[in-house]
Amino acid sequence: MTTQRTQVAIIGAGPSGLLLGQLLHKAGIDNIVLERQTGAYVLGRIRAGVLEQTTCALLDEAGVGERMHAEGLVHGGYELCFGGARHRIDLHGLTGGKRVTVYGQTEVTRDLMAARASAGLTTVYGAKDVALHDFDGAAPSVTYTLNGEPHSVVCDFIAGCDGYHGVSRASVPPKALSIYEKVYQFGWLGVLADTPPVSHELIYSNHERGFALCSMRSATRTRYYVQCPLHDKVEQWSDAAFWDELRRRLDPQAAESLVTGPSIEKSIAPLRSFVAEPMRFGSLFLAGDAAHIVPPTGAKGLNLAAADVRFLSRALIEYYGERSRAGIDHYSEKCLRRIWKAERFSWWFTGLTHKFPETGAIGQKLQRAELDYLVSSRAASTAMAENYVGLPFEA
Repeated sequence: MTTQRTQVAIIGAGPSGLLLGQLLHKAGIDNIVLERQTGAYVLGRIRAGVLEQTTCALLDEAGVGERMHAEGLVHGGYELCFGGARHRIDLHGLTGGKRVTVYGQTEVTRDLMAARASAGLTTVYGAKDVALHDFDGAAPSVTYTLNGEPHSVVCDFIAGCDGYHGVSRASVPPKALSIYEKVYQFGWLGVLADTPPVSHELIYSNHERGFALCSMRSATRTRYYVQCPLHDKVEQWSDAAFWDELRRRLDPQAAESLVTGPSIEKSIAPLRSFVAEPMRFGSLFLAGDAAHIVPPTGAKGLNLAAADVRFLSRALIEYYGERSRAGIDHYSEKCLRRIWKAERFSWWFTGLTHKFPETGAIGQKLQRAELDYLVSSRAASTAMAENYVGLPFEA
């Protein structure tokens, strides 16, 4: 067996794992990233693309923000559509100048991959049979096979950034975890297309036929979603059927100006709210989707992962620079305080904009009343805007 030595072993080469690796590298902390999939597979995953200012700042800190600033679309607001009309939420005006940036997660991952390759850092793609050992003791390690050959990584700490289905959380004894979960009884049918956006800002639509979202990846590439039954299959939805359904759920002006085209990618994503507590187990730290999932309605998934990485990178830098364990010891507490607020917002925003057949006519009336209040009350709009652009980090 080939044995390597590093300070931090990072499981997962998605944006959270790569961002953590880049921040640690900038601080002079050695790390190895292990990923079970190929690099091409990782880049092929279509995910969210709305970045909070704090996430943008963290990418700048990691030295990978140049292309994001050049190509990302800065948005100062978004629109809520209901009752056949759109109402703008002025994020910039309501939050004292904050904005969000539309820049696809795939592009974030690409930038981080390029930076890691340029620095000559070790990333192992195609790592099979990854197993975590002794993270509750003084000598943690990770074993894996590559091309049929066994390997071992001896380290000080393990960062589990390998997502909801990864090995990191699964390695924790079930009795040590508290799991909180809500599975929604519908999904999002998403289409990616090389068409100009129907609006220069995002449109969130509450309609009697179900939720719809008009988003984009660039000025020439769009990402649209419609709420669909959880049992639906992609094969049931032709491009024409998708565009027809999307039009029905938009206001007349947006429906008329919608430009359609062949789909590049089409998929159905389930929705869930999920939190696993705590997020630290000895020398093992969970980050991102390994510890929590939010419905995509509030655009919080990638931003929460970045926040975890911010807390964890600072804790490890403090440990190696000052031999202080304060950041490590409070990592889970700090992360979860912010996570639960984002979980609440995503749950609330999902409940506000989606169709819930089980609530009946009274549920739709209550939704409409809340939407009317939201767009007519500056206080309510401000609370929504503050959550959407991202809450501040707490001491």
